[in-house]
Amino acid sequence: MTKLASFHRLRGVKHRMEVFIAGIMQGSRDDDRLADQDYRTILTEAIEQHISGAIVTDPLTLNPNSTTYEIDQAKEAFLAITSKAADADVLIAYLPQASMGTAIEMWNAYNAKVPIVVVTPLKRNWVVWVTADETFYDLESLVEEIESGRFAEKWQPKMSPLV
Repeated sequence: MTKLASFHRLRGVKHRMEVFIAGIMQGSRDDDRLADQDYRTILTEAIEQHISGAIVTDPLTLNPNSTTYEIDQAKEAFLAITSKAADADVLIAYLPQASMGTAIEMWNAYNAKVPIVVVTPLKRNWVVWVTADETFYDLESLVEEIESGRFAEKWQPKMSPLV
């Protein structure tokens, strides 16, 4: 969560939910192609349609040509994005398979006490076990949770009363 959001939360100021979408991009690929990224559009649309005023942070949107970056630009983008995971109100991780970048985003969020919601079939993955606050085994179930309002109800930051 940003410092401003933390300041506002302490003073009881309304806060827009910040959702970080983590998930596989290249995975274990050894070329410049990306894994299927449709999940990003599906999640972003569901969040924007069903969580009033939500702010979505999507690393791919911030770095659409990341597979073509040289090492210095890649390092700068990677460090910036993985640190942004700790600034969110909630992190959604889409993991149809293991992803080292997503694991680091999850770890940064976990250490910042950001709730983590994971979509994965990986039932015995330690990173998921240790960091996830909630796990869905398919994307459709999470989208249904968002559309029903249950996601926002569970994960919307709680405001502290004015002191």
